[in-house]
Amino acid sequence: MKMKTQDSADLCYPHLYNNSCKKPSSPWTEFVLVWIILSLISLITVALNLLVIISVSHFRQLHTPTNILLLSLAVSDLLVGFIPMPGEIYRSTSCWFLGDNICFIYNYLCFIITTASVGDVVLISIDRYVAICDPLHYQTRVTERRVKIFVCLCWLWSVLYGILFIKDDLIQAGKNNTCYGECVTTVDLISGTIGLVLYFIAPVITIIVLYMRVFVVAVSQARAMRSQVTAVKLRVSVTTAANKSELKAARTLGVLVVLFLITFCPSYCVYLAGVESFSAFSVFAVDFLFYFNSCLNPIIYALFYPWFRKTAKIIVTLQILKPDSIKNVLYFSVFKAS
Repeated sequence: MKMKTQDSADLCYPHLYNNSCKKPSSPWTEFVLVWIILSLISLITVALNLLVIISVSHFRQLHTPTNILLLSLAVSDLLVGFIPMPGEIYRSTSCWFLGDNICFIYNYLCFIITTASVGDVVLISIDRYVAICDPLHYQTRVTERRVKIFVCLCWLWSVLYGILFIKDDLIQAGKNNTCYGECVTTVDLISGTIGLVLYFIAPVITIIVLYMRVFVVAVSQARAMRSQVTAVKLRVSVTTAANKSELKAARTLGVLVVLFLITFCPSYCVYLAGVESFSAFSVFAVDFLFYFNSCLNPIIYALFYPWFRKTAKIIVTLQILKPDSIKNVLYFSVFKAS
């Protein structure tokens, strides 16, 4: 009787002895430390991406096609810090007590947000490819209106694409749970194959191919600019400055894309190999690594984009509340967004 009481204390729902999941078995000190660190990362992710969203939305000088894509990525990154990050922390440190319907909504939102993030990075790669490899037609081909349409299509696709993975839960919420206190979703072979192609293989190949092309062209342009004679420089100073701006943007966004691939690939590789082959902590670690990328993106902007450092200072010091906040920023040429 004593053994049964002790076992019941380890269950999420002791009154459902045979059908209840077991509580996560981590030491109390380890649980508190992990919870504090990951919660702090989640809060930083939300705060930093909120700065990006306010900056691009509020200051009209930043309403460029590239920055609209960064805005869309910042929205998905903010949602990552607001939903998937806390959700993964909760699932890894506690039983799921929120019910099957909330579990269904949570899993669906995670699919939408992560799919939109991948789509945004692909669009950013395409934007840089056109800007560097076809600069003469960039202004006419990549307009604000077209970029906004593609961003909307990206999010619409994410909403529709997520249904592919949660269709079983649409019929019956919690259908894939093996016990009470669990929140999981499973993917059948057909859906998994489609997801492998559309969500992993196609985006990764597209990103790598486009940026390899961008790198080759960028190197050749940099060499051409260095080899120009003084007389030629005087004639094409404006064009040269524009090229330098685009090259700098390409390098900055190249760092963003590389970090995205580094954090994205391990997570999908684990699921391809089969999560049952790895410990629960390993699966959680690679998932959170992918989510952690959402915290790194605004840090990249802060390191490489003067305009973000300037607008962040204006926002944090509440100067943005002043009527002339936009006019004051006009004095800074850093709003070239490069």
